[in-house]
Amino acid sequence: MFKFSKKADYGLIAMKHLAKHRQQHACSASEIAEEYGISATLMAKVLQKLARQSLVTAKHGSTGGYQLARAPEKLSALEVITAIDGPVLITSCVTTHGNCDATERCSIKEPLRRVNESILSVLSTVTIAQLTEETPEPALVELKGMERLAVTG
Repeated sequence: MFKFSKKADYGLIAMKHLAKHRQQHACSASEIAEEYGISATLMAKVLQKLARQSLVTAKHGSTGGYQLARAPEKLSALEVITAIDGPVLITSCVTTHGNCDATERCSIKEPLRRVNESILSVLSTVTIAQLTEETPEPALVELKGMERLAVTG
């Protein structure tokens, strides 16, 4: 099953929260955690990872907390997910670590590479600003070029 980790989900939740409150104040990990019923310790770890990747900045002191490092329109869902989980890969053959044992006979490597690229493209197109929009949109982005993906065996 292809899915993101809970930490990546929490990273997106945190980024959306920070985007919604960016004009008001810096937000603490415990504030965000309490708002969404998440462990404060886990939220702190997620925010620290986001800070290490320069997606959020930490403000110290009595009014401290976290803030977005860039405008929400300039931050993508892909950046957040990658900061937390590492590269987004749907199969082990789509990596930079070399070939798998079945590379010579594999008939799905190229179609899966295209699927992976499409997923990366969609995730890089979805911005944190879009995640904060409250208007009911049928879809955040439109998939193009995915009408037909032939997998031959």
